[in-house]
Amino acid sequence: MTLVKVQTKLMGNTFEFCTLSENEKLGHEQIACGINEVKRIEKLLTTFSDDSVTNEVNAQAGIQPVAVPQEFYDLVFRAQKISGLTKGYFDLSYGSLDKDFWNFNKSLTQLPDKHKAKKAVHLIDYKNIILDGDAKTIFLKNKGMRIGFGGIGKGYAADCAKRVMLEAGVENGIVSAAGDLNAWGYQEDGSPWTVGIANPNLKESYFSTLNITNKSVATSGNYEKFVMINNQLYSHTINPKTGYPIKGIKSVTIITVSAELADAMATPVSILGVTDGLSLINQLKGIECILVDDANRLYVSSNIKLIK
Repeated sequence: MTLVKVQTKLMGNTFEFCTLSENEKLGHEQIACGINEVKRIEKLLTTFSDDSVTNEVNAQAGIQPVAVPQEFYDLVFRAQKISGLTKGYFDLSYGSLDKDFWNFNKSLTQLPDKHKAKKAVHLIDYKNIILDGDAKTIFLKNKGMRIGFGGIGKGYAADCAKRVMLEAGVENGIVSAAGDLNAWGYQEDGSPWTVGIANPNLKESYFSTLNITNKSVATSGNYEKFVMINNQLYSHTINPKTGYPIKGIKSVTIITVSAELADAMATPVSILGVTDGLSLINQLKGIECILVDDANRLYVSSNIKLIK
């Protein structure tokens, strides 16, 4: 068997595909199936294309429901369930937040007024995303509301890529989508895949590893995008209730059965913090988590086995 790896830019992020295939040519063909699937998902979910389903829904906010494809409807339906589970700390309607309000690509030198921050998130409320299961429509209740899939889309795309690669005969493989990873089967020597948990203080290094198979891992950290104001680090993760960036957590790693769920749970656990975040995860079956706080203390949920 031959290990074949391909790295490429998709959905604005670096994706890496690995397969154990009979030969290199077959491996590249199988990976091409995964890449094409991610491109299809990107076209469906993007907000950077006027004719995407997402933008169609957003354009009709406060006006009328929009009929959407079954796949799109089902993803929003599942996202709404996660919003309910996390008390709205995961919320597709975060897209309503004015991107210029917290622009982490520019040099922010002072914090916005807390009252203005609160006002900036007034349109964020998953309960105002109205689903009609019979008509397969989605209606954003208030004008100006927007949905976006930044917190779940990469994970969903990784799951879809895994599915088509399995159909193409990949029994052992990895799809990695910039922090969201899907691993199935085994390495060539029969051992599980070894996945590094990123060190939030040194982006290119790992503080620990996990042995996994048929599992997904998503890591979200404040090292990805942040600003420093008055010697205080402010993460790009915004609390949808306050409009302010989170503090206290450097990184969150979620381990579970699907990359979609792992991706979606990383943000709310970051916002909830160590005590409430771990409490939530420990109540759920088949999902585990690793947290690093601002003081570099490591916390893990039940049944985690880290390899130092």
